[in-house]
Amino acid sequence: MTLSLFIVFPLLSALAIILAGSRRPGFSRWACLLGSALNFVLAVGLWIGISTGAMSSGEGGWLLVESHAWIPAFGISFTLGLDGLSLLFVALTALLGVAAVLASWKGIQSKVALFHLVLSLVLAGIYGVFLSLDLFLFAFMWELMLIPMYFLIDLWGHEGRHHAAIKFFLFTQIGGLFMFVAIIGLYLVHGRATGNFSFDYRVLLGTTVGPISGMLLMLGFFAAFAVKLPAFPLHAWLPDAHTEAPTAGSVILAGLLLKTGGYGLIRFVIPLFPDASKSFAPIAMWIGVAGIVYGGFMAFTQTDLKRLVAYTSVSHLGFVLLGVFAMNAQGLSGAVIQMLSHGLGTGAMFILVGSLQDRIHTRDLGRMGGIWSQAPRMGAIGLILSLALLGLPGLGNFIGEFLVLFGSYRVSPLIAIIAGFGLVVAMVYALRMFQLAFHGKAREKLAIPDLGPLEVATLGAMVAGLFWLGLFPQGALRLLSTAASGLGLGTGVLP
Repeated sequence: MTLSLFIVFPLLSALAIILAGSRRPGFSRWACLLGSALNFVLAVGLWIGISTGAMSSGEGGWLLVESHAWIPAFGISFTLGLDGLSLLFVALTALLGVAAVLASWKGIQSKVALFHLVLSLVLAGIYGVFLSLDLFLFAFMWELMLIPMYFLIDLWGHEGRHHAAIKFFLFTQIGGLFMFVAIIGLYLVHGRATGNFSFDYRVLLGTTVGPISGMLLMLGFFAAFAVKLPAFPLHAWLPDAHTEAPTAGSVILAGLLLKTGGYGLIRFVIPLFPDASKSFAPIAMWIGVAGIVYGGFMAFTQTDLKRLVAYTSVSHLGFVLLGVFAMNAQGLSGAVIQMLSHGLGTGAMFILVGSLQDRIHTRDLGRMGGIWSQAPRMGAIGLILSLALLGLPGLGNFIGEFLVLFGSYRVSPLIAIIAGFGLVVAMVYALRMFQLAFHGKAREKLAIPDLGPLEVATLGAMVAGLFWLGLFPQGALRLLSTAASGLGLGTGVLP
């Protein structure tokens, strides 16, 4: 039952909030925080167990598998699995879950109990996505995280929240429908060929699919994951959603929901449809390059600080698409490190921007300036996060982008060179952002209190994670190597 606890804890938090009602808003904060903290402790315990050799991977690289009958007549089961890949993202979810609660501790003052109820449900769905081994269960969890996220944006967002929430829902829901149709198609193809109708991921691996049907089914999965990543040009929902979402919503959206797209590509698209993925790889890599360059240029043109950070996500996650479809160990490991680093760095940046907006009531770079002189702790953390955006050595983004470029260069030197140009654009927009916001003279007389102890502790933990990934990446890469054989990458420690 260990894996079920990751989903049960946030659901218990949600139940406790429902029972307490809206009369005790302070209780809802503590209940949501407790559920996230318990999952963080559980994730750390599993990580230590693997690192010390107390746990070892079995067939297919799985460390733990848990299965319960659900709808056996249709081959549907409640099956969860944990390997090195999923543990990395479960740990990220646990850390950012705690950070999201702490970031909204003072900022959310309306419908407080409902907010933490919705946040708990979103986290439960995200854990389910990273752990599901039954494709029907995976689709169910995919929807579970979508619907609460819609309300998180629509009820607690900023001025244009209704439009942004609807746009987010339509894009992701349509992509999810394509995936669900593809899941049913794969289920039927495997069942008719073998007589075993099952949604079990491990059973469906190696299903013989024709070239045309395989490509169509693969594209069904790809559509959902590309929208959620988001890949260019399916990114149109992201800037609006980020700009209008509350701080905790932006942290969860950037740090976790986008990662479900990259995780889906690695977990499902490549292993289930290796031939179709190989045929589609050149197109996917060019889409990734387009996202890298386009997202970088769009970030440079923004004056809204939150919208600027949103476009950096389009650029950084283009590297993920590029690395995944390089289809080699270097590209894949780089894509995973990039996702982890982006989750920590961009999540922290949205917390910082949210804290700044709470103080000066604007996100307009044209009204900022001189923040460092008034709030040195905010300036120092802003500098580190800006350097992470441009890929400074010593921080996790550098490792991820370097490995992606190395892996993609082995496939296409031209694609790698063009993608490398995106690093130059990143340097320009990151330094411009930091200069306009934190240096120079203040353009308006704004009183800016510095970060408090709770904010420093929250952001400090995320910054420490960036340094850990940048200076000691082998810890994450060794964990990923335990899943390498199951992902079709052979065995051994990844580079």
